[in-house]
Amino acid sequence: MSRIRADALLLLTALIWGSAFIAQKTVHGAMGPLAFVGGRFLIAAVVIAPLAWGEARSRPAALDRSSWGLAALCGACLLTGSYLQQAGMSTASATHAGFLTALYVVLVPFIVWALTRRAPRAAIFLASAVSVLGAWLLTGAGGLGELSFGDVEVAVADFAWALGIALTPTFLRRAPRPFLLCFTQNLATGVIALGASALWETSSWAGLNAALPSLLYAGLLSSGVGFTLQVVAQEHAPPAEAALILSLEAVFAAIAGACLLGERLTLVAASGCVLILLGVVLVEIGPALSRRVRA
Repeated sequence: MSRIRADALLLLTALIWGSAFIAQKTVHGAMGPLAFVGGRFLIAAVVIAPLAWGEARSRPAALDRSSWGLAALCGACLLTGSYLQQAGMSTASATHAGFLTALYVVLVPFIVWALTRRAPRAAIFLASAVSVLGAWLLTGAGGLGELSFGDVEVAVADFAWALGIALTPTFLRRAPRPFLLCFTQNLATGVIALGASALWETSSWAGLNAALPSLLYAGLLSSGVGFTLQVVAQEHAPPAEAALILSLEAVFAAIAGACLLGERLTLVAASGCVLILLGVVLVEIGPALSRRVRA
């Protein structure tokens, strides 16, 4: 797969995730966060199972212990990030959640640096800073003010998202089995989250029925399609650059909110969208500009 196709898949992932934000917000009160996370990722595991099976038949070589360990760590990141984000969104304001979620864009280059001992290009740090500024403007530039416990949960989730994005290409270099990674992550996250929900949350059939449309959307598209596209694309796109493209999720979420929920996209917010897009463009054209300057 070419780098352009990989970037296109990441862009599509950002579109799917951005629109799924509405589904995640509307489910609160109908289902507990653990039940919602468990349900959506079990649905995703069912969606991915045929692809993982076909991949296993074409690539029958067994994974070694270190590869399974990496897969488990990636799954732990998915479970942690998904639960904390879903739980935090019940109390975090839209302004805080939008800005805090975007911070994983800045974290990814530093985590990659720590894991690989290779410093990212200077353009990565510049593009990350521009994208975070854009996210701040997109959420209204109202300042963070006093943080709630939900805000803290969303912020901690960023570390899980960033670590998962950074570790995914490491796994794929050792074992080029993207569908296996997706399936095992989804299945483990779904089973563990539903098991925890049975212990600590109270669920009802009425709540499940009310949340079913959101659950199906999040399970089939956001988790089943979106997370799979992300993993497949990261086999061909560096993690820091991938994180910047995925940050367009905030832009698509704002557009979806304006189109589906009637939310108003102010001039300041629109400027934020432009800055996030500029950050993505900077990291995409940076290498070409550097080569032209050296020439």
